[in-house]
Amino acid sequence: MNARHLRARLKGWGGVGAMAAACALAVVFALAVTCTGSVASQAADPHRAGDRTTQAHTADAPRAADDCEAPEKQTLSPSRADGPTITAIKNRPGEKRKLIVGVDQNSYRWGYRDPNSGESGRLEGFDIDLVHRIAEDILGDPDAVQFKAIPTDQRIPAIQDGRVDLVVRTMTINCSRLKDVAFSAPYFKTGQQVLAPKSSPITGYDETLANRKVCTAKGSTAYAKLEEDRGSGDLPASTDISTTVPNQLDCLVRLQLGEVDAVVNDGALAASQAAQDPTVELKGEAFTTEYYGVAMKKDADDLVRRVNQILVDFRQDTATGWQASYTKWLSATMDDDPSASRPPAAPEYLRRS
Repeated sequence: MNARHLRARLKGWGGVGAMAAACALAVVFALAVTCTGSVASQAADPHRAGDRTTQAHTADAPRAADDCEAPEKQTLSPSRADGPTITAIKNRPGEKRKLIVGVDQNSYRWGYRDPNSGESGRLEGFDIDLVHRIAEDILGDPDAVQFKAIPTDQRIPAIQDGRVDLVVRTMTINCSRLKDVAFSAPYFKTGQQVLAPKSSPITGYDETLANRKVCTAKGSTAYAKLEEDRGSGDLPASTDISTTVPNQLDCLVRLQLGEVDAVVNDGALAASQAAQDPTVELKGEAFTTEYYGVAMKKDADDLVRRVNQILVDFRQDTATGWQASYTKWLSATMDDDPSASRPPAAPEYLRRS
């Protein structure tokens, strides 16, 4: 499937590298804020979300990961109230009073360093815009952020070890990860897809991957899916999935060097890699459905609720919010159809009894 086909497929959800090797992206959006819970120390109404579709919930926490049916919905309802996590961030002294965020610095137009920006070392992209928005809301200053570039397989350890307050790094919400971290409501929808040279006989996620070397990022949902499917027979047993790298951009470099035959990555990133490198293209349809979310510590209920409220506000802000950021960073590489970048549907709130 070429980039235009992907755009047509993703239409309606809204609207690597730049440093020596191409990197990139394309995306589709879905924002669905969900289920339940309350922070015990909250004095304010925990369900005040600033959105007419917000409803009262009767359960005190999301479903356990062991009872995970729709991982993108296993989050807490929005709230503007401070709690122990946010209070601790606000009480950091002096210059340390910053939000500490794990991000990528190699994903073009998501989180990357633009050598031509005129501001050496400045991170830019859609995820970076979201980080600034969260910092402004919590600390009153969009630049009150300490960015930490972390590889794919260090996203969860960085949260659990307290090295970061949250991770905003094209991170897929899934049931396995919900055992280790908490997620916000989703802010993008995408799916795994195959990237290969245009001249390759590979046609997609199918039998043409037999006897081929496929690259994925360590700790990614792509690798987990390939491992599972090869074991079940849904992927040819002869497919070599042993090549894993710290960051997804490294897979593109391996592909360009001829060290692997294909890359499996989120379609939202793979499609833009194809847009940046004219020698590669997307092959076949997306074969999973995945949602990106902001990841935080499991017990940081107040922070999860606050981020969910920020996502509601980000989506509703037509001047400087989600749509403006999408238009600035993603629309040129993702879509040449203006109708595909329209705002997404209203968030869904899942009521549990």
